[in-house]
Amino acid sequence: MSREELEALQLERLRWTLRHAYEHVPMYTRKFDEHGVHPDDLRRLEDLAKFPFTTKEDLRRNYPFETFAVPMEQVRRVHASSGTTGRPTVVGYTERDLDVWAQGVARVLRIAGARPGDIVHNAYGYGLFTGGLGAHTGAEKAGLTVVPMSGGQTPRQVQLMKDFGSRIIMCTPSYLLTILDYMRGNGMDPTDTPIEIAILGAEPWSEEVRQELERGLGVKAVDIYGLSELMGPGVAGESAEHQQGSTVWEDLFLPEIVDPDRLDRVLPDGEEGELVFTSLTREAMPIIRYRTKDLSRLLPGDARPAMRRMQKVRSRTDDMIILRGVNLFPSQIEELALRQEALAPQYHLELTRPKRLDELTVVIERRPEFDAAAGEACGRGLQESIKLTIGSSVRVCVVEPDTLPRSEGKAKRVHDYRDRDVSEYPRHERSH
Repeated sequence: MSREELEALQLERLRWTLRHAYEHVPMYTRKFDEHGVHPDDLRRLEDLAKFPFTTKEDLRRNYPFETFAVPMEQVRRVHASSGTTGRPTVVGYTERDLDVWAQGVARVLRIAGARPGDIVHNAYGYGLFTGGLGAHTGAEKAGLTVVPMSGGQTPRQVQLMKDFGSRIIMCTPSYLLTILDYMRGNGMDPTDTPIEIAILGAEPWSEEVRQELERGLGVKAVDIYGLSELMGPGVAGESAEHQQGSTVWEDLFLPEIVDPDRLDRVLPDGEEGELVFTSLTREAMPIIRYRTKDLSRLLPGDARPAMRRMQKVRSRTDDMIILRGVNLFPSQIEELALRQEALAPQYHLELTRPKRLDELTVVIERRPEFDAAAGEACGRGLQESIKLTIGSSVRVCVVEPDTLPRSEGKAKRVHDYRDRDVSEYPRHERSH
């Protein structure tokens, strides 16, 4: 399609989506009426900015099925978030929704370099989390053979990748780091697997982690973007040829970038802000202007020129740490840490308040090929670079290799102890 043809299709599908949501989802009927807008007010794509946002809290308040726009006899599957910060958000799919979802993931696999006959080792978690089944059905749609491994059992993962000849792995970047560490720690050559392509998502990751994985495993690492509220993985995917951000499937999802400080301001392409999505084809659960909390920017297309790219998400508005008035993200610290040759990409950020003043400790592993003295020197280097680059004074605690828990899914980087008694702090924090 040309860009003009794509935008004509988007307008047609957007009009249908707004009316479908308004007529069949009471939440949207109320929100539109309270906002003083009606689906007929959409005459151009730019008119979408007149309509209200949808937030995760909106979905939680309508738990479990009040956001569904079709009767349950048309719903073929439900997924849900973990609910670790409150009620889970529940999403539903019609048969057509599931087919469109599979198509989105299949497109991601295609531009990543997958071809029919390839074997895909799927280490995303199965169950209510959308990652495992979303990747699975998309790989089947693309004509690939799926090994439905799920997470955990790292030794067996490595063995089966070798035995089955898997060319592609799909998992979180933090879990692929766990696999890399396991192979190194057990005297294996991490490049001695048939894996050539790693399709990684479900959490922010930096260019430094990409380089670490590509060098360590001898693979091409690309991003897959999605979130359960929209569909799951497969909303966008990165071309292995370009590796410059993910192509958004704009015939299925309409992206916007808004100013997180002034939400009424939609930013032009190229400017960074909060990523907002509207579904264009979803039947069971249409989503209007969903605030993802992901920070990104929209860029011209590459692998599919008519469709724009989104810059790889490396931080979110809601994992931002405010430390004594300074805003910082885990991804910023990760980038600085991996410039220190003796420091590994396994780290925790620990927030404490021992004397009514917030403190941040970066607990990070030393690489096994370096001694303790080199690790401590690089720890001091990291401390200085954080101060110079971000403007915050932090403490860096360099620990032995294989000290920190390994992720078998999404990595938990930030550990907040500020509301706990000092006696409950980790041992190194109590001694400090």
